[in-house]
Amino acid sequence: MSFAKFQESIARDAAPAADTGGARQALWHDARGDWDAAHNAAQDDHSREGSWVHAYLHRKEGDEGNAGYWYARAGRRAPASGTTLAAEWEQIARALSGEK
Repeated sequence: MSFAKFQESIARDAAPAADTGGARQALWHDARGDWDAAHNAAQDDHSREGSWVHAYLHRKEGDEGNAGYWYARAGRRAPASGTTLAAEWEQIARALSGEK
């Protein structure tokens, strides 16, 4: 699913598509303002992508130490200082869509 279609589904759908992976489900719930559902989906996804979203969610929560652990599990560095949460969310969503 493209990034644009993913964004449309956030505004339109009552739930993420059934074939949406855990990392994307987590981003979908986060965009809808449900941090707990987002965290549960990310925690259940043991892939590097799930770990990346998990890191983002802990960064959003303000738990930098836990976020750092999950960035390491994802094989990624924490975003540069000044990177907004919205910018990181979009970066992750685009990457999961196969876009840059």
